[in-house]
Amino acid sequence: MQNYVLNILGSEWVIIVLVALIVLFGTNKIPDVAKKLGRTVGEYNRAKAEIQNQISGITNANINITNPVQNERQKLEVMAKSLGIDFAAKTDDEIKKAISEKMPKNDPDQKDKKQS
Repeated sequence: MQNYVLNILGSEWVIIVLVALIVLFGTNKIPDVAKKLGRTVGEYNRAKAEIQNQISGITNANINITNPVQNERQKLEVMAKSLGIDFAAKTDDEIKKAISEKMPKNDPDQKDKKQS
């Protein structure tokens, strides 16, 4: 008997939910509940879009790696390209030096001086 009662199709569940809403809220409050639900969904979608925009703003669009990097030279070239360094006529050591010069320095002594 229980298996027969729980064997209800999707459209029948919609009818059951609608009847339950009418019984719980009455016919006068259903439009207000629908408006509040619509506003809530709208605020959720706006917040989600804002967070997605912030995340996409954080990612660096200059770095475009289309396939896996095969060797050290390709890694250096990708890094140099993202930093705007011309790497065509440079050796690996020259590229490494140029990259290290472009990268911000993390000196612990400077942090202590800023905090003082």
